[in-house]
Amino acid sequence: MIDSNFKEGCVLIVGGSGGIGSLCAQEFANSNAKVAITYYKNEQAAIDIANEIKADVNIYQLDNSNSKSVEDTFKNVIKDYGSINTLVNAAGFDIPQKFINEIDIDLWKGVIDADINGFFNLIKSGLPYLRESKGSIVFISSAGLFKYPPGDILSVAPKATIEHVLRGIAKEEGKNGIRANSIALGVIDTGIFHRLREENNTFFDDAWHEAVMNTLAIKRFGFPKEVADTAVFLASSKGGYITGHCVPVDGGYHL
Repeated sequence: MIDSNFKEGCVLIVGGSGGIGSLCAQEFANSNAKVAITYYKNEQAAIDIANEIKADVNIYQLDNSNSKSVEDTFKNVIKDYGSINTLVNAAGFDIPQKFINEIDIDLWKGVIDADINGFFNLIKSGLPYLRESKGSIVFISSAGLFKYPPGDILSVAPKATIEHVLRGIAKEEGKNGIRANSIALGVIDTGIFHRLREENNTFFDDAWHEAVMNTLAIKRFGFPKEVADTAVFLASSKGGYITGHCVPVDGGYHL
C-alpha cells in the first residue's frame, strides 16, 4: 500500500548515487514511491544503484553548483514523472577534515559555494514544483550542529546556514503546503565516513574511535538504513504535521 504523499509524482533524491542517498532511494522504493536519483560525476554508480533497486528508477546528471543544470534536471524530472512530491538532498562533498587555522580562503570559498549556493540552486528551481504538489524537503545534515566536533567546520558551517534556510522555507511556504525538515547525522557506517577513514587513518585511529564512543548514548555507529527510514517517515503522511525540525539520528551524540 502506498502512502498518500507518494501517490503522485516522484521522490527526487539529489546525491542518490552515494551511500546515504542510495539507501534512501531503496527505502522510498520499498514504500512504493516512484524514485528518481541524481549523480554528479559517477554515472556508473547511479546505474548500478538503479539496477539494484527492484523498481523503475530514472537517473539524471546534476551539477547543483550550476543553476542551469539544476533547472534543466527539474524540467526533465517533471517531464518524466509529472510532479515531484519530495526533494531529498543527500549530496555529499569531498570536504577535508581541517582545523579553522589550517583552512585557506580558496578552500573556504569553494566549500561555501558548493554547499550553500548549490543548495539554494535546488530550492530556487524546486520550490515552484513543490508548491504544485504540496510536497516536502528532507535535507541530510550533521549532528555537529548540536555539538561541534573540532576539525569539522567545513561541514558544519554551511549546514548551519542551510538549516536556517530550511526553517525559513517551513515558515514561509507552509501556507503553500510545503514542509521542510532535516536529519542531523552522527557517524554513519557508510559512504563519506568510509572514505575519510581510508584517507586519514592517523586521524580516525583507535583513540578517535574510543573518544567518539564515549560521546554516544547508544554505543555503536549508525546504520544507513536508520537514516533512510527517518527520511521516509518525515516525507510521508505520518510526518505530515512536522516541519522546520532538525531530527538527530546520532545515537545520542547531541545529548
